[in-house]
Amino acid sequence: MERILLKNGTVYDGLGNPAIQADVLMGDGRILKIGKVAEQEADRVIDAAGKTVCPGFVDIHRHCDVKPLNDPAFGERELAQGITTTVVGNCGISLTPCPKEDARAKEMYDFDEAVLGPVTLDMPRTYEDYLDALQKADLPLNFASMIGTGAVKITVKGFSDTPYTQEELDMARGLIEDAMKRGAVGVSLGIMYLPECYSKTDEFAYILKPVGDYGRVITTHIRGEGDSMVESVREVIEIAKKAGCALEISHFKSCGVHNWKKDIYRAVELIQEARAQGQDVTCDFYPYEGGSTALTTMLPPVFVSGDMAGALRRLGTPEGVEEFRRLSRVPYDDWDNFCLTLGWERIIISGVCTPRFEPMLGMTVTDAAKKFGYEDAESLAADLMHTEDGKTAIINMSMCQEDIDYVAKLPYSNIISDAIYAQTDTPHPRMFGAFPKVIREYVKERGLFTMEEAICKMTGQPAKRMGLTDRGVLTEGCFADILVFDPGEFKDHATFTDPAKLSTGLEYLFLNGHPVIWEGERLPDSRYGVCILAKQRKAD
Repeated sequence: MERILLKNGTVYDGLGNPAIQADVLMGDGRILKIGKVAEQEADRVIDAAGKTVCPGFVDIHRHCDVKPLNDPAFGERELAQGITTTVVGNCGISLTPCPKEDARAKEMYDFDEAVLGPVTLDMPRTYEDYLDALQKADLPLNFASMIGTGAVKITVKGFSDTPYTQEELDMARGLIEDAMKRGAVGVSLGIMYLPECYSKTDEFAYILKPVGDYGRVITTHIRGEGDSMVESVREVIEIAKKAGCALEISHFKSCGVHNWKKDIYRAVELIQEARAQGQDVTCDFYPYEGGSTALTTMLPPVFVSGDMAGALRRLGTPEGVEEFRRLSRVPYDDWDNFCLTLGWERIIISGVCTPRFEPMLGMTVTDAAKKFGYEDAESLAADLMHTEDGKTAIINMSMCQEDIDYVAKLPYSNIISDAIYAQTDTPHPRMFGAFPKVIREYVKERGLFTMEEAICKMTGQPAKRMGLTDRGVLTEGCFADILVFDPGEFKDHATFTDPAKLSTGLEYLFLNGHPVIWEGERLPDSRYGVCILAKQRKAD
């Protein structure tokens, strides 16, 4: 491998230290020298004077689990915004484990499609096979993976609303233990989602014990991000404490207009208390006021009653629509009803797989129902979920900027994209622009962060959180995942009204020492990513 020298750049180390003017020499996939380096030591020299040189961005929350296995074009959107490493298997949703039976596997894949995109029955069904497939794939960026407790529960007992039996608890714990042994960097929870919403603290703590034994982390989509957000944060702190593991609260936010500017402060107090008592608790956020997920998150669990397929069928009947309408208009103590706390006027249809619904893309459910002659928003939502087998994706405009900024300024918060991969031309803009948006808006325009703070939250800090050794930092001996850009030119262009726009302005990107973007252009056949396995040993 040739040696490449970046001369005279403004170098940020990813650790939060102020920038230095220095040269960076890379070779054999690693950073060889930082400081003053003679040009004759390199095969190629790049003049980086006036440019930012920093680690490649580490996105620890993306839902591209299956994309390296079924999408030859995967990587363009990620690399254009500087992502060199990602962690998948988030929100309890992972490609594996998966039921062996095709019918049950299809039920899980249909449920996951609004987040992962289409999955066919020839995909890996075990974590071992998934890792094998990743290691054989031509990866455009580095991949680390978790397994989700949602996938675990569906594999063990389907969408049942009954508690685990002891035998099922042991089976679930065994699947997690196996993933830990094989190098999963953590385990994710999606407590808001079916069927995990039926599980309680002690069940989670029992099956997650191997995560603590191996010294790894759980990441969690909490049970409720609206009216029950504070209690939901309390719950996951207790789960992590009982399981003896570190905790990352995913896309930490307070949803619902009447919860803004108050609940987030109470939830942070709980985190601070846990940290003061020695618990390892951190969080992450994405830099947008809207989130994105599956329309089935609007289904009250009492309507589903442990039978997702049956619930979707029932939505195709007048009686089922009326039942859904009635149940979606009342509050619940154990489930955040976004039909009420947000309202259908804040839910945007962002991904469909049926041609007759395509004219609704980009519209709110309320507006689309009026325009296309539905009785009300609930009847349209029911038709979408029934017709599309629950595969419809949505954007929910659920947050306020003041709350986002408060979370962003926490010293232990990490920046993520939370990009979902529903098959659509109108995705959430975070798919294309989350990381350069931070540089453009949060650093350059609003001054919420210094450049070194922002880069740390996108590189060294999240890499350390997930145990990604020698990633996310520019120090001698670490992997050469490196970006070079003019901070005034590196920009996102994706918006909620025009989301499918690539970021621009990234001049160079190196992945494991190989050039991938050169003078602003993606090089052909430049797939140099690796599958990263956790290296921590099991605690004695």
